[in-house]
Amino acid sequence: MSGPAADGYGDLLEVDLGPGARGFFTTRGAGARARGAGDGGDPYAGWNLALHVGDDPHRVGRNRAELERRVIRGGRGAGSGSAGGLAWMDQVHSAVVAAASAYEVPTADALVLDTRQDAAPAGACVLVADCVPLLLASGDGSLLAAVHAGRRGMLDGVVPATVDALVAAGARVADLWAATGPCICSGCYEVSERMRAESAQREPACAAVTRWGTPGLDVAAGVVAQLERCGIERISTGYWCTYEDPGLYSYRRDGRTGRLAGVVVPRCV
Repeated sequence: MSGPAADGYGDLLEVDLGPGARGFFTTRGAGARARGAGDGGDPYAGWNLALHVGDDPHRVGRNRAELERRVIRGGRGAGSGSAGGLAWMDQVHSAVVAAASAYEVPTADALVLDTRQDAAPAGACVLVADCVPLLLASGDGSLLAAVHAGRRGMLDGVVPATVDALVAAGARVADLWAATGPCICSGCYEVSERMRAESAQREPACAAVTRWGTPGLDVAAGVVAQLERCGIERISTGYWCTYEDPGLYSYRRDGRTGRLAGVVVPRCV
């Protein structure tokens, strides 16, 4: 994890995605943390990267441009035929996997980026405010993925579907690296007893108990368990709870709020 950056955005978290790729997760930024995020002020204060939550689209555009500046070295795309820029998706809590595009925003909850393709975008992004952001990369960085794994998507199989798509594109499971980012932790994600039981029937690893002893879910544990069943061994996880940390956006805590981003780019970018 990197320390605070010198600019006003701050706190760009870098994770290990192997020798061929770089993975990052954003936060609200050092400035928003200092102001006390979630204190009744601007719900989007900081580095909101989502266009669909009611924030000023011009401000979001500036934030996205800053993200590109920070993660795309020299402002270049992934390869000689690259269209540059970062690919986004319209997330709907599904298990749909789409090809990352520099020109379209597909309705999906996972993007697979083949950096060998002409006009490939420079990287792929996922937005979250409690769900699990998952990044994957092949060892050489030629195949990348950004995944939105909420409760429904995790239970419906978005993780194995993404791994299958990477393999279909030429990746070897043994050569894949994965990293999860900030999300709500099991100690804070309270659900009904019925929801926990139904979820555990489909993914036993996600059953949990909150810190105050009520039924809970651990979506990140479910994601990791599914990655392991797919045969992926290189999995990087970190403890960042969106609900507990005011420096992170949390829909469950605040309701009206911004979104963090996970972004994966080839190391050559």
